[in-house]
Amino acid sequence: MNTNATRAKRALLFLVRYGIAIALMVAGQVVLVVDAGPRGEAWEGWALFTGAGVSVLLFNALVRMGLADESDREREEAARRYFDAHGHWPDES
Repeated sequence: MNTNATRAKRALLFLVRYGIAIALMVAGQVVLVVDAGPRGEAWEGWALFTGAGVSVLLFNALVRMGLADESDREREEAARRYFDAHGHWPDES
């Protein structure tokens, strides 16, 4: 794969991971500043957009943690194969 395609994919991935959340939180700030109504709807709009942005960031963090666990499973499976072949765990003498 060429480097330009790789860079484009990374930029798109970064945009999806963080750009959407940042855009939602900025929209919340804009709603807070622009809507100066007397009944306080601006705060509700700010809370709505900011909460959505934070939830996107948290969902991203959970997905990344879930994918990181795959390497632990692979190491455990390799240790089990070693045990089946040698009769003891790799970290035992």
